[in-house]
Amino acid sequence: MAITYIDTEQCPRTKLPGAHGAAAEIVNRDLCGAKNVIGMLRWLEAGERFDAEPLPGKHQLIYLMDGNGVIRLGTQEYEVSKGAGIYLGPRESGSLKQAGRLPLKLLHLIVPQSI
Repeated sequence: MAITYIDTEQCPRTKLPGAHGAAAEIVNRDLCGAKNVIGMLRWLEAGERFDAEPLPGKHQLIYLMDGNGVIRLGTQEYEVSKGAGIYLGPRESGSLKQAGRLPLKLLHLIVPQSI
């Protein structure tokens, strides 16, 4: 098995429209030949949020790498910090917003329901 080094600082960061932060794909077919996963880094500044919509046939894992935030699942909100994460099944959604003084950095993985 070959090992591919990806310098995530060199991956193009895209500013998303509205107050939805920025994102960069760090794992995909083009970067490293990944056939069944997409990995992204996401950054949220003050007042920004990421809405994770349901993805039929796919699982999502969102892990907080830095900062403090608030996760909303249904009608419940949870204050979270570095090391927290959420799993969303194919029919589930959630949102995250930045809280505190530091930007929020997220690792967002998307994988198919069955491989």
